Amino acid sequence: MNEIVFPKNTEKAKQMAAYMKNLFPFAGVTAPERATVEKELLKISKKMPFTKLLDLVRFYYQKPEREYQYLAIDLATVNVKRFSFEEMICFKPFVITKAWWDSVDAWRKFFGLWGAHHFEEMPQLFAAFFGEEDFWHRRIAINLQLLYKEKTNTVLLKKAIIYDKTTDEFFIQKAIGWSLRQYSKTDPDWVKTLIETTKLSPLAIREGSKYLPKS
Repeated sequence: MNEIVFPKNTEKAKQMAAYMKNLFPFAGVTAPERATVEKELLKISKKMPFTKLLDLVRFYYQKPEREYQYLAIDLATVNVKRFSFEEMICFKPFVITKAWWDSVDAWRKFFGLWGAHHFEEMPQLFAAFFGEEDFWHRRIAINLQLLYKEKTNTVLLKKAIIYDKTTDEFFIQKAIGWSLRQYSKTDPDWVKTLIETTKLSPLAIREGSKYLPKS
């Protein structure tokens, strides 16, 4: 199996790096271009033993250009349905490696998808991120159930929000607002009650109440 090497586009790379506050170098490969390049590898990965797949994720994750981290996350995500809890949780350390909102939210989708196929293990999955020292892990705890709609475990959602309601971190407050805004599409009364009975930050309230009926 040949190693994937993304073609470089200097002008696009500068633009993409600037968008990410120049925290990471980029090759300059757009998402559709990346999808084309990685398509065959993703297909092959579905038949790889777990240890080989994990090594491959680790191999691409350590590469400097940001597109390789996206590739690594894609490798994990297309295989998410076949992981046991013990296998899935092996990817947790990547969340806080080269962390920024783009990679963290992509990992959140990965863990959320796993949870959607293992609802009986949601408390255990949630506990792996809730109350962690690194706020990026806690952001995942808050936003873990974004796609769950009526299957959202509101006890866990409220627990994550309450834990971090006074945390002075933009990405945490944004996550609280995002989780409330998303769930308000399913149960606006629950979200309205939480906002009215809990002292939340102005940012979380503003974001979380966007879809609520105006009184």
